[in-house]
Amino acid sequence: MTTTLPASAEAAPGPLAFPPDFRWGVATASYQIEGAAAEDGRTPSIWDTFSRVPGAVVGGDTGDVACDHYHRMADDVRLMAGLGVGWYRFSVAWPRVRPDGGAPNPAGIGFYDRLVDELLTHDVSPWLTLYHWDLPQALEDAGGWTVRDTADRFVEYAVTLHEALGDRVPVWTTLNEPWCSAFLGYTSGRHAPGRQEGAAGLRAAHHLLLAHGLAATELRARGADTLGVTLNFTVADPADPEDPADVDAARRVDALHNRMFLEPIRHGEYPADLLADTEHLGWTEVVRDGDLAAISATPIDVLGVNYYHGDSVSARPAADPGGPSPFPGLDRLSMPLRDLPRTAMGWEVQPEGLTRLLLRLHDEHPGLPLVVTENGAAYDDEVGPDGEVDDPERLAYLDAHLRAVHAARAGGADVRGYFAWSFLDNFEWAEGYAKRFGIVHVDYDTQVRTPKSSARWFSDVARTGRLPDRSQ
Repeated sequence: MTTTLPASAEAAPGPLAFPPDFRWGVATASYQIEGAAAEDGRTPSIWDTFSRVPGAVVGGDTGDVACDHYHRMADDVRLMAGLGVGWYRFSVAWPRVRPDGGAPNPAGIGFYDRLVDELLTHDVSPWLTLYHWDLPQALEDAGGWTVRDTADRFVEYAVTLHEALGDRVPVWTTLNEPWCSAFLGYTSGRHAPGRQEGAAGLRAAHHLLLAHGLAATELRARGADTLGVTLNFTVADPADPEDPADVDAARRVDALHNRMFLEPIRHGEYPADLLADTEHLGWTEVVRDGDLAAISATPIDVLGVNYYHGDSVSARPAADPGGPSPFPGLDRLSMPLRDLPRTAMGWEVQPEGLTRLLLRLHDEHPGLPLVVTENGAAYDDEVGPDGEVDDPERLAYLDAHLRAVHAARAGGADVRGYFAWSFLDNFEWAEGYAKRFGIVHVDYDTQVRTPKSSARWFSDVARTGRLPDRSQ
């Protein structure tokens, strides 16, 4: 929704400093980098299955090999440590740890045990995400996130990992971007498992939230100190602020994209306007007595904020909607582009939106620490004749968004860290290997890693806590 920035929160172009305790990190996800898809007891995930559906992923790519991180983990950690980052946000592959959603797999657990030890040896703190979209295919075959049992299986999985790693991992995140899991996976079908079933996304969203609540309570009881969830937010602005239909469309997107997930976790209730908007879809039949209390029972200690761009929202339908809408009940919605730069993904570059978002979260949820857990951009990188990769557009993107974070802090927002997405070029979901987000280039034929100019810049920023002058 539209928010006006106070003068104190306008991004400054000159040199800027962050506090000494600000957390600097990089982030990845298991299916996007690990490879080793059928090794050491790992069974298929929904992404293994989905990527084999003709036309689902650009180029017919799969994550079978990805960045081969499973075999190159120690070298990758050394590379990461060499960049001077203090934190690594990674996710764990559920089908590696509990194949088919069943019994624990010692070989799979052992990989993450070694990863955590390697990180700590190199003075990099592990930030663990339990779920970054790779649901075991066997659980999807039983109904996936549209059925309640998946939430119970998630708790078993969380307990298994905490028993193995709880003595060394300081921060535990339950879910990454449940909006994507629910609505891209079960409503629009753009992501795994590829279901286009409208209200199924709402039922999946509820069970994802229930899984968060049940797992958070269990992890807290077992001694986890810092618990969080990571949500992908948008800043939904009406395309025409004078058009009541556009204003209402932006409100609906805000309800389905932002408030549907955060308000149950924080306040134990779904937004009243969301319930009214979606009443005709009949999805609340899956909400049982006590569910919302369970979702909010264990307060989160940190909110992970993923931000890439905002959205211009119109009630006027697009000429070419490009498939089912990811918003249940909003098939006539469109998101017209504005006069803003765009990344290789076609996403608008809107750093001031991040400032507005962080200030809004601070105002609406006072006392809740915020960390930007994903922010980055895909561009068409090229390896130069000297073997180097110069990526000035990505460097400028990171710089602008870090200035936006600094501006939000100046405006009072309690933002305590920033994780660049992504550490490595990787399997970019439905885009396969066609889009590169990494600050480290990966040659997928040779698996050679080459830090880009953005990596060297980010390394200096992380080591010093300072943004150099960009005004000249």
